[in-house]
Amino acid sequence: MGTLREVACGDTAKVMGISARGSMRKRIMDMGITKGCTVTVRRIAPLGDPMEVTVRGYELSLRKSEAESIEVE
Repeated sequence: MGTLREVACGDTAKVMGISARGSMRKRIMDMGITKGCTVTVRRIAPLGDPMEVTVRGYELSLRKSEAESIEVE
């Protein structure tokens, strides 16, 4: 198990949990990233921030700090 930040471009991962707390956790969950959903990494910016993912059928951009707090398998 690792974090979403470690998933390579083009790969899909299953969300196992969110380690963030408070408002960041709420923001991530409001975007549709919840335990059990699948996330596909579409693009990663040249410096690694942000990364574009597909979750629940829509495109979403995440910062490195947000991706590091999403535990995946």
